[in-house]
Amino acid sequence: MVSGYVKSGDLGGARGVFDEMPEKDYFSWNAMVSGYVRFKQPGEGLKLFRVMEKNDNLGCTKFVVSSALSACSATRCLRFGKEIHGHIVRNGLDSDEVVCSSLSDMYGKCGSIDDARHIFDKSLNRDVVSWTTMIDRYFEDGRREEGFKLFLELLNSGIRPNEFTFAGVLNACKNQSAEYLGKQVHGHMIRIGCDPSSFAASTLVHMYSKLGNMENAYRVFKGIPQPDLVSWTSLINGYAQNGQPQEALRLFELLLKSGNKPDHITFIGVLSACTHAGLVDRGLEYFHSIKEKHGLDYTADHYACVVDLLGRSGRFREAEDIIVSMPMKPDKFLWASLLGGCRIHGNIELAKRSAEALFQIEPDNPATYVTLANIYATAGKWDEVATLRKVMNDKGVVKKPGISWTEIKGKVHTFMVGDKSHPYSTEIYDYLLKLLRRMKEEGYNPETDYVLHDVEEEQKEQNISYHSEKLAVAFGIIMTPQGTTIKVLKNLRTCVDCHTSFKYISKIVDRKIIVRDSTRFHCFEGGSCSCKDYW
Repeated sequence: MVSGYVKSGDLGGARGVFDEMPEKDYFSWNAMVSGYVRFKQPGEGLKLFRVMEKNDNLGCTKFVVSSALSACSATRCLRFGKEIHGHIVRNGLDSDEVVCSSLSDMYGKCGSIDDARHIFDKSLNRDVVSWTTMIDRYFEDGRREEGFKLFLELLNSGIRPNEFTFAGVLNACKNQSAEYLGKQVHGHMIRIGCDPSSFAASTLVHMYSKLGNMENAYRVFKGIPQPDLVSWTSLINGYAQNGQPQEALRLFELLLKSGNKPDHITFIGVLSACTHAGLVDRGLEYFHSIKEKHGLDYTADHYACVVDLLGRSGRFREAEDIIVSMPMKPDKFLWASLLGGCRIHGNIELAKRSAEALFQIEPDNPATYVTLANIYATAGKWDEVATLRKVMNDKGVVKKPGISWTEIKGKVHTFMVGDKSHPYSTEIYDYLLKLLRRMKEEGYNPETDYVLHDVEEEQKEQNISYHSEKLAVAFGIIMTPQGTTIKVLKNLRTCVDCHTSFKYISKIVDRKIIVRDSTRFHCFEGGSCSCKDYW
């Protein structure tokens, strides 16, 4: 009766029958404790377990303590979890695989990763689920190296990873920009004959797309017999962010013909593709089709995309009309998109209003101050720039430092502006100086309009010559053979001068240079960029 009530979701009825029982066995205790956990009342489950400990002379079974540990996991109650751990040891249940798995899960979810690993290492019969869970815990906790190391141990253990194992590792490669490791995982998936229809294959498409390797992303996609919406959307978004908007839109039309229905995330990629291609009217058609044709509700992200689309093309009145008609309050992404459009077209008045809205939402975000200051600097309004800098100083708002990094032979090298801490800094600076001379011979003029200090032109040039992405690109060229593609990632939006410089450098050294900033990928080749200078 107790179990029946629990399964039907009637915990009150179950508890009524349970309380009337003159003698309670293992099954009734476990049914109630696990029922509370299953139906989102873990606190009640823990209370009942305490009652059992005090008033019941049956002791504990592995099923009851596993349910109690699940309740600790759900409530993130590490202290009580450790008490149950002691109870498990005293009752000789610490060798049971079910209990060990629950115990490791509890420690992991409560943030005690080292304790979880200790339990994991003691387990004698570890299956692929326990391996995968432990690996994922390291990645979730930001302990990337330990996660990858444990994955290698799994490969050497003789246990075959499953699709969830691969998906977790590939997601970590995507988030850490570790393409070298991602390719190794891909190779292992091929060697063991991983199912091309699996969830891991879809994750592989997503990883390559996020890392800007659209050739591999498309190759994996074509090998999936029936691509799911995640794969389609990853590829569409990938092409949109990698300067191939027409390919993104072509794939979207193929998606519609395939019988798959796009979701709101798919349309973010479609609108982004139109934005970066300057296809304003076509983008507006897609925007209106979201609700009219596909029956989806607009999200704040859709509105931010269409405002970005209009703002970049200078159609500010239409952008403001859409903002006024929105059913929800504009968020920070929308105002940041509008501010970006104002920067392109020098719309100072609307930039002020956009920045004020952002100051209300995120008063301490330095990006808003810097963008507005750039707009003032370009217009030669140095008094306004000085005022903004004073406000930042008074509020303690510090500009986020630009950081760029590149991966060479599996090792990540990180740079900051004017950085001379790298072992090859002398070679990097010498090489950049040679490149600068060649660039000027080819017609390069430093883009100093966005330098925030009202200083002499020579000093402005000095300020922009050693930005972090320039250092990373120079290092990549020095350290790799001719013909190797250089890939650099940056935490902030790349500056106009660096963008111009890389066009010249790609032509001079005859290399493909890929730079991913906080907004998108830029692929420089033969003196031009994939964004066609529309960014």
